Amino acid sequence: MNFDGKVVLVTGASRGIGAAIAQAFAAEGAAVIVNYLSNEAAASEVVAHCKAAGGDAWAVPADVGSAPAVQAMVEQALAEMGRIDVVVNNALRPYAFDPQRRTLFSDLPWSDYQAQFDGAVGGAYNVCRALLPHFKQRAQGCIVNLVSDLVERPVIPYHDYTTAKSALVGFSRNLAAELGPLGIRVNCVAPGLVHPTQGSSATREEFRESLIAATPLRRIARPQDVAGPVLFLASDWSRFMTGQVLFVDGGLVMK
Repeated sequence: MNFDGKVVLVTGASRGIGAAIAQAFAAEGAAVIVNYLSNEAAASEVVAHCKAAGGDAWAVPADVGSAPAVQAMVEQALAEMGRIDVVVNNALRPYAFDPQRRTLFSDLPWSDYQAQFDGAVGGAYNVCRALLPHFKQRAQGCIVNLVSDLVERPVIPYHDYTTAKSALVGFSRNLAAELGPLGIRVNCVAPGLVHPTQGSSATREEFRESLIAATPLRRIARPQDVAGPVLFLASDWSRFMTGQVLFVDGGLVMK
């Protein structure tokens, strides 16, 4: 896949899955906007890796939960690069994937649902709203939203997190239906547990081992495993795909 001349915005790209996605785009020649919230040192390291991989990159701080901050980020990127071709909504609210310490529904306040909804759907909403005029003007654009295989197979009921990611699937499909006639595609990538990441650091070894035993490909995804499907959905190879969810979990979800 060749992304020479393409400009890609990846939110939450200073670590984990976002960093792997940014570096994968850079390795294919893209100029990558590495969005981050607060860890400037980590974002700068990702930028260095992107440049070493053969692409261009620069780090831009912005809280995707803030519409004015996102608008300023997009305006800065357009002023410097003149275009944005792809956006990957990867940023999320912090979440610890620990089955033994998860909060049961009977103890879960609505504020926890709201926080996850604001992080997953709210962040994507702000980014898409800021980019939509540019995409419409060019009659093209590609949006890839990161969800979770838990929306299809809630093997562990992380109620607030999974509900928010399910809402993001609905958001994406409605957007795909409306924007398709304008030449704008919207798709989702749904990983299973990915290790190592900050979120999976709380997942105990015994649970990871049981998950590996249940996975047809007999391992847990690495951040780099998620990057490939994201690049596919952002490329011309998937130019006739929109409103789809690609599950990246080693075969736990088959459909």
